[in-house]
Amino acid sequence: MDVEGSASDGSRQVRVRFVTKLRAPSLRVAAASIAVPSYLTRMGLSEIVNLLLENANPEHQNQPFDFLVDGELVRMPLDQFLLAKGISAEKVLEIEYVKAIVPKKQEDPCIHDDWVSAVDSSNGSFILTGSYDGFARVWTGGAVCTHILAGHNDVVTSARVINRKGHEGENNFYLATGSKDRSLRLWKFDAAEHVDHPLRIGAYKILPGHTSSVQSIASDPSSEMICSGSWDCSIKLWEVNGSEAAGDTVSIKKRKLNSTSSESEESQLEGAATSTLLGHTQCVSSVAWPHPQIIFSASWDHSIRQWDVQTGKEIRNMVCGKALNCLDIGGESSALIAAGGSDPILRIWDPRQPGTLAPVFQFSSHSSWISACKWHPRSWFHLLSTSFDGKVMLWDLRTAWPLAKIDSHNDKVLCADWWKDDSVASGGADSKLYITSGIEIH
Repeated sequence: MDVEGSASDGSRQVRVRFVTKLRAPSLRVAAASIAVPSYLTRMGLSEIVNLLLENANPEHQNQPFDFLVDGELVRMPLDQFLLAKGISAEKVLEIEYVKAIVPKKQEDPCIHDDWVSAVDSSNGSFILTGSYDGFARVWTGGAVCTHILAGHNDVVTSARVINRKGHEGENNFYLATGSKDRSLRLWKFDAAEHVDHPLRIGAYKILPGHTSSVQSIASDPSSEMICSGSWDCSIKLWEVNGSEAAGDTVSIKKRKLNSTSSESEESQLEGAATSTLLGHTQCVSSVAWPHPQIIFSASWDHSIRQWDVQTGKEIRNMVCGKALNCLDIGGESSALIAAGGSDPILRIWDPRQPGTLAPVFQFSSHSSWISACKWHPRSWFHLLSTSFDGKVMLWDLRTAWPLAKIDSHNDKVLCADWWKDDSVASGGADSKLYITSGIEIH
């Protein structure tokens, strides 16, 4: 068995037993222990597992694997890993193997007219994007633009799918967008509507009130309300209620798509914020609403703050030391805080740990500012980050090295989201939306 070259005479060996939680019988090796060279890396270990599988099933196709020892991913030669972790090499070492992540880039990206500034792919049947051209778009199946949301008068900075249930049928969704025009807009979208060309739709409600650009939108768990963070340093809360009996009717200018003809006027409902959260001293760049009574916010004032929705009071203020661009809540028990900003480091905090405000994890493989981060919706360990360095990186809390790097874009990556659990939708300054598949999370 030639694995990673021939070992020199007297090369040290380690006895190992390969185990897995993979359900497919064709991917399970015998439970017996074997001796392997201690210098092997994950590539060599993967080669051995594939040889064992091939011996059991000659039709086995080569499959790259990752390996865990005591719940931590192996990212260095086996002997160095054991030494670093203080694990004895004298006993049989149990090594768990899982399928390695092998991203597959979408060959034909979805082209926008300007930078792609926002993406929400939380619904498996369509993707919502926002662009610097002032429009939001719905991409059905991730590849075909079926609806164009027209109405903002400036860059669309944020876009959110509001997954309301039990309202007007299972195919009807509410969407929210925010813009540099200082307003939010709410839209109703019928996912079952079949169109031959992109259908232009208008918002059913305008939400003015911010005095500067709206930077981020988050929906509460019930999807009855949303909150917005703005350059005006405030966070505002809004009702999603789509009833046309609610709100004041206002006359607005209707922007025509790809046309130089004069604008026309139309009537729309205007809503008002139910409350405003004040405390940040600079731009509120990102908001998250993971629990009914708790909102988190990140700001260019170097802080992450936690707010009580009912009282509007600040509960916690964590100072990072860097201007922050993005924030997301997830991981174990949906309690970990991920954030990134004006340096290449993605930081993770655990607010459940008393007596410290220091990050519990720091990932530093990017080479420029972090623009977005997102926890995997089903995993305690996995999240992604995007950066001005043009890369999307996938992380696992069980190792300090990225699981995979996605380099589809040729300019700054501004936004990304998980799609259908095993794909990533990302957009950036190259005006392209890419779908990267083959990301099987274990």
